[in-house]
Amino acid sequence: MNEIAPNTFKRRDASLPKGRQTSDAAVAEIDALLGDMPRRRDMVIEALHVIQDRHGHILADAIAALAELFRLAQVEVYEVASFYDHFDVVREGDTPPPPVTIRVPTGVSEELAGAFDLIEALKAATDPAQVRILPSPCIGQCDDAPSAWIGKRVVRHATVETVLATLDEDLTTPVLPAYQDLAAYRADGGYSVLSRVLSGEISADAATETMSDAGLRGLGGAGFPAGKKWGFVRAAPGPRLMTINGDEGEPGTFKDRWWLESKPHRMLEGAQIAARVVGCDKIYIYMRDEYPAVLEILAREIAALHASDIDTIPMELRRGAGAYICGEESAMIESIEGKRGLPRHKPPFIAQVGLFGLPTLNHNVETVSWIPDILHHGPKWFADQGWDENHSGLRSFSVSGRVKAPGVKLAPAGIPLIRLIEDYCGGMAEGHTFKAFFPGGASGGIFPAAMADRAMDFGTWEAEGGFIGSHAVVILSDQDSVRDAALNTMKFFRHESCGQCTPCRSGTDKMVRLLEAWETEADLYNDLLQVMGDASICGLGQAAGNCVKHLMQHFPEDFTAGSGQ
Repeated sequence: MNEIAPNTFKRRDASLPKGRQTSDAAVAEIDALLGDMPRRRDMVIEALHVIQDRHGHILADAIAALAELFRLAQVEVYEVASFYDHFDVVREGDTPPPPVTIRVPTGVSEELAGAFDLIEALKAATDPAQVRILPSPCIGQCDDAPSAWIGKRVVRHATVETVLATLDEDLTTPVLPAYQDLAAYRADGGYSVLSRVLSGEISADAATETMSDAGLRGLGGAGFPAGKKWGFVRAAPGPRLMTINGDEGEPGTFKDRWWLESKPHRMLEGAQIAARVVGCDKIYIYMRDEYPAVLEILAREIAALHASDIDTIPMELRRGAGAYICGEESAMIESIEGKRGLPRHKPPFIAQVGLFGLPTLNHNVETVSWIPDILHHGPKWFADQGWDENHSGLRSFSVSGRVKAPGVKLAPAGIPLIRLIEDYCGGMAEGHTFKAFFPGGASGGIFPAAMADRAMDFGTWEAEGGFIGSHAVVILSDQDSVRDAALNTMKFFRHESCGQCTPCRSGTDKMVRLLEAWETEADLYNDLLQVMGDASICGLGQAAGNCVKHLMQHFPEDFTAGSGQ
């Protein structure tokens, strides 16, 4: 037996901590960069954003320094930094990315508008050593596709010329649209409903009953009744917290951005009212990184609100980092806590064990935006806004694709899709005949135009194996392949799967490979769909295959033949 020569292995210096060593200079640099930011675990993602914004990437030394400052294992910081798309981790010996990154979204609406042609044209017109061109998931600009995102600038209806011209501008500051600030909102009667809640004129019981009578539901996708949710969280022992989910990453969805870029205080007042009624001590607003203008608007207006004479509950703005899965509420909570956005095996209601282990009220941006109007006008006013007696309230529909006038359309809940297209979108785009539609974004399924006379509301599409979700409507025409749209959607889900469970992680990849290979054996797809639907931890894996299921069911001609075969 061969003996090991003495001193073959270098003994670790016992005076130093295990793992990668970091210099005092690196720690001092990161410490100065973070300024007065609290060194808490839940601030890790915010700290990573500061480093990424300053340098355009995150060196391994910076991760080690951050771990030391936050008293965390380096692997804990690394696993968070490497989980999110918008952090560029550079290890020793690796080449940092170019100084400028241009992200071009490639969802279904963007593909229809020529996103892939734009990507190739930009690659041909730029120096790869200076500019990185990246295909990207949806950035919430589907009505203005194709679009591009550079630094904190978003280019709508993007062309090579407009994108290159943007490179000469200040990419570190967003361009803000005209919006209703605090002074204008108050002049228009804003925060008067909150005042009535604070004075006791509107009691917590009365407010909860009003929400229930109005039929307000969660408008982020699940459609859970708001009044019932308030009741659950109020019944839980305090202290309590509140979260606002602004991570509308569902391809085709941009309604929350539209509201926040025009009337942000509708949401802020609604959040303050809900938190008061339920008894929450703090409000966390989780906003997607792809909305730089919204993030700046909210930062300004939250500061203005807290500095005003209005009695407010503390609000804290948290910035996402490019992970669709964080639209799922338990994954969002994990992200706010400074972790990877992995969905939890959660109890029946997240209110029981929420943020930081406390009972938590979670709402979508649009949901809370309706609260001041409902309490001001009464439940009947909101309920009567529906298309008929079977549907309650108004809905903000994000409409994109082959229509003349895409955009956010404020319409009655339950409106038939054909009326939404004809009465609110100006009809189909010139030269296009209506063929198919997504009623609720990428996960809501694809249905034929013959079904467009059905109500656009919760409860309609579930019976057909789909759902309306966040009311993201994408319209396809006779010039589009439904198979191509399904493949685009499955590639999105493969990219956005958090990887926690095998049915979703492997199932989405297998589905993409079957479609790319033009496999037409339905049993292969159906077996895979059943496993993904039955065994995935969260809604991503459970709903990812809806588009493929409907491709086979409603569009057999596109399933077996079409472009690219």
